[in-house]
Amino acid sequence: MKRTAGRIASIVVALSVALAGGFAVAQSGYPDKPIRILVGFSAGVAPDITSRLFGDKFNETWAKGVAVENVTGAGGNLAVAQLAKAAPDGYTLAMGGNAALVINPNLMDKLGFDPVKDFTYITQVFIVPNLVVVPPDVPAKNIQELIALAKSKPDYFVAGHAGIGTSQHLGGELFMAMTGVKFQQVPYRGTTQILPDLLGGRLNLFFGNISNVLPLVREGKLRAFAITSKKRSPQIPELPTMEELGFKNFDATAWFGLMGPAGLPKPIVDKIHAETVKVMAQPDVRAKLEGLGLQLVGGTPAEFAEVVKTEMPAWGKVIKDAGIKAAP
Repeated sequence: MKRTAGRIASIVVALSVALAGGFAVAQSGYPDKPIRILVGFSAGVAPDITSRLFGDKFNETWAKGVAVENVTGAGGNLAVAQLAKAAPDGYTLAMGGNAALVINPNLMDKLGFDPVKDFTYITQVFIVPNLVVVPPDVPAKNIQELIALAKSKPDYFVAGHAGIGTSQHLGGELFMAMTGVKFQQVPYRGTTQILPDLLGGRLNLFFGNISNVLPLVREGKLRAFAITSKKRSPQIPELPTMEELGFKNFDATAWFGLMGPAGLPKPIVDKIHAETVKVMAQPDVRAKLEGLGLQLVGGTPAEFAEVVKTEMPAWGKVIKDAGIKAAP
């Protein structure tokens, strides 16, 4: 009996060593097949553009193929929920944003994932501010006139946003909380669906990502009143911040970062992180992304994880103080 037990123990040990060795070989050879990057928003917006740019650059180094998949809806929740269920092998990643990871946990009871426990954070990639814009036919020429118009005509403004908890949604909610005005907020599956309705007159107010609305502002198709970040953007330096216009501590920006499912092995995390930071340092990549108004970050995995942990309670206080609800 003792001999049998000893043999079984030896076999278990041998199998464990073999499996560990095989896993190490698999990690050292990563990647040896195509990689998916999930994006929770529609094609043509900042996280999608960035993911596709990274995918092209990763292919130059790894030559294994990188596919970007747009899993739109719920402010990015659907994409990261799908990531949470993926195998921790480095072949499914996501460009996750603060809407899903730090804002919606304060707005929704059931997310389908735990932002702290269900993911491996690789690097925070960029921060993107919003611009407060209206079509040219809106008679208001500045923020104060916009507020006066909204108060005199409560049903006048209809704003679109890319999902509950996005910085577009929060920007509108904070504005209403600070000014006392009311307007309807309509959720869409993505910014690229909002813009045609904004230009076509079905919407007339938008707290839109700078990368998407700035070209339209420059073309005269939209009028911009302010930027929602703490600092002005070098892309449109003449545009004041909301705080400069009298809205103390107004800050409604989006950020995105590359992440994997929980349990992603450190050698794979380190390899993806190193390649991501290398790509972000390339002059053509920086020129492209900064030209869209994005503020590049590129921190460590630990720094990215800490951002998620610290911003969740911070946004919880903002949401509670402003009385923001998870209503469409």
